[in-house]
Amino acid sequence: MITHAPLIRQLGSADRDAYFQLRLRGLKAHPESFGQSYEEALARGAARHDAMLQGERAAEGDFLLGAYALADAPLIGVVGLLRNQNDKQRHKASIVGMYVAPEASGRGVGRALLNELLARAAQIEGLRQIQLMVSRRNEAARKLYESFGFRQYGCEIEALNVNGVFHDADLMARFM
Repeated sequence: MITHAPLIRQLGSADRDAYFQLRLRGLKAHPESFGQSYEEALARGAARHDAMLQGERAAEGDFLLGAYALADAPLIGVVGLLRNQNDKQRHKASIVGMYVAPEASGRGVGRALLNELLARAAQIEGLRQIQLMVSRRNEAARKLYESFGFRQYGCEIEALNVNGVFHDADLMARFM
């Protein structure tokens, strides 16, 4: 149980296995919340995340953050920022892969992750807008994002097809 603010830090190459295992948990538990399926993640493997975990583009806006109850405790939450690389769209980045383990849910982990992500994003030259997609049915996540100033600007109808069930996704943005 977390009784204090979680420790948030940028994930690195040494965190690959812990990150991948937590990501798999999220994909399995909430398939309607991620564009990638559990099966696709397994097939592509943990190495798919190596470039982001190496942190070579962190200063430009591509990084993964992890949350821990204590410095030597297991990873309990993750979130990533992925900056658009096209010249005309480099002023935008997307929040990706937000997930908090059920045992840490409701304890401020998601809030701490977003707070750190936005603080880092504010330091990135030329970055003006952060975007995200959130499952229309995920009211808790939407409220969290709104509390940070994200506003809905659209809805993608049938954004994801999970085993024949279609899920809409709200498109949200926050200006820096």
